[in-house]
Amino acid sequence: MTPLLRDPLDYYGGPASDVYFQRAAQTLAAVGLDPEVTMEFFVDRPGVLCGIKEALALLEEALAEADQIWALDDGDEITEQEVVLRIRAPYSHFGRYETALLGMMASGSGWATAAREVVRAAAGTRVISFGARHVHPRVGPVMEYSAVVGGCAGCATPLGAELAGLRAPSGTMPHAMILIFGDTVEAALAFDQHMPEDVLRIVLVDTFKDEAEESLRVARALGERLRGVRLDTPRERGGVTVALVKEVRARLDQAGHSRVGIFVSGGLTAERVREFVAGGAPVDSFGVGMAISSAPPLGFTADIKEVAGEQRTKRGRIPGPTQTARLRRVR
Repeated sequence: MTPLLRDPLDYYGGPASDVYFQRAAQTLAAVGLDPEVTMEFFVDRPGVLCGIKEALALLEEALAEADQIWALDDGDEITEQEVVLRIRAPYSHFGRYETALLGMMASGSGWATAAREVVRAAAGTRVISFGARHVHPRVGPVMEYSAVVGGCAGCATPLGAELAGLRAPSGTMPHAMILIFGDTVEAALAFDQHMPEDVLRIVLVDTFKDEAEESLRVARALGERLRGVRLDTPRERGGVTVALVKEVRARLDQAGHSRVGIFVSGGLTAERVREFVAGGAPVDSFGVGMAISSAPPLGFTADIKEVAGEQRTKRGRIPGPTQTARLRRVR
C-alpha cells in the first residue's frame, strides 16, 4: 500500500464514508444495476490542487484494469469550477469512496493553497511547516505533505517528510528540553554532542534570557558548528518583531558570527511574514503552523455525467464529459 494510503479500502468505503453511499451500493446490488458511469470532480474556487495523488492511490486499489482515469497533478493551480478528476468505470467499483476522494482533495488543497500564500509572502525566504500540532495526528503528516506541495521547503514530522519525498524532517529542540536542562547553552552543548552530524545545530534563544544575549552565548559556545538561532518569543512578551530580528543580527555580526542564521516562528501568518519582508528583517527561514494547518478546505463536488454511454446528469449541470485540455489520462 502506498505511503499516502495507510488505511484499508474497507475504511474509506465504510465507517469513514457517508452512509448513503453504502446504502446506494446495497440497493443497486439488490436490483442488479451496475452500469459504467463517467463521474467528474470539480472545485468551487481557485487554489492549489493537492490530495489527487492520494485519491489516485485509492482508485488504483479499487478499480479494475479496464477502468479509466483522467486527472490533474498535485501542485497544479486550479480555477473555479475546474474539473480535476474524471473516472469512467462501473459505479460499484468506486461509488462508495466518493466521501474519501472529495475529502482528500478538499483538505489537501486547502492546506496547499494556504501554504502557497505564505510562501509567496516570504518572497524567497524558506518556509517550514510547523503545523502538525494543530491537527489530529491521523492527518498531520498529510497536512505537512500538502504544505510542501504548496511550496514549503520542509516540515516537522518524519512521516510528513517521507510523504513529501524530503530527505529528513526539519526541527531541532523544544523549549521543554531547554527548561529541563535549566540553561540554554548547556542544552545546546548536549544536543551538539549527541545528535548526528546531519542534524542542523539551530538553538532556541528565547527561553531564559534576552534573545540577543542568549544568541551570543550560544554562538560563543558552539562556534562554527552553530547553524542558526530560532526566535519564538511568545506574544505575552510582544512576539518576534522586525526590530528584534535586526538587533539579533547586528549583535551577532558585531561579534563575528555572521554565518549564524536567524529562524523565526511563533504565530506567523501570511500578513506577518509580509511585514518582516517589507521591514527588511534579515530572516533566513520562517516556521509557520496554524496559518497553514487551520486553512479552510476547498469545496469539491462530484457529478455523474454519463450513464451506460448516455449523457446524463443532475439539473444545473451540463450532461456529458466537460471539454478540457488540462486533464491527462493516467490509466
